[in-house]
Amino acid sequence: MKIKVLGTGCPKCKKLYSEAEKAIAEAGVSAELEKVENIDDIMNYGVMMTPALVIDEEVKASGRVASWSEIAKWIKGGA
Repeated sequence: MKIKVLGTGCPKCKKLYSEAEKAIAEAGVSAELEKVENIDDIMNYGVMMTPALVIDEEVKASGRVASWSEIAKWIKGGA
């Protein structure tokens, strides 16, 4: 599983990265967590507002910091 946090390094982007780390630990899954800070790469996902969260190339949240529990639900395959 690949999880990406899209953002230019703002405080909200860092918070989302931290929430994603917590979610991975809580879900007990093996996942690769990556920061994507290049604006062109971010635009390729169709994201206009950061931070954004991408799980296995699907944008799950954009323009907000998703909670670790919400991210864990997505990781485990929930809605």
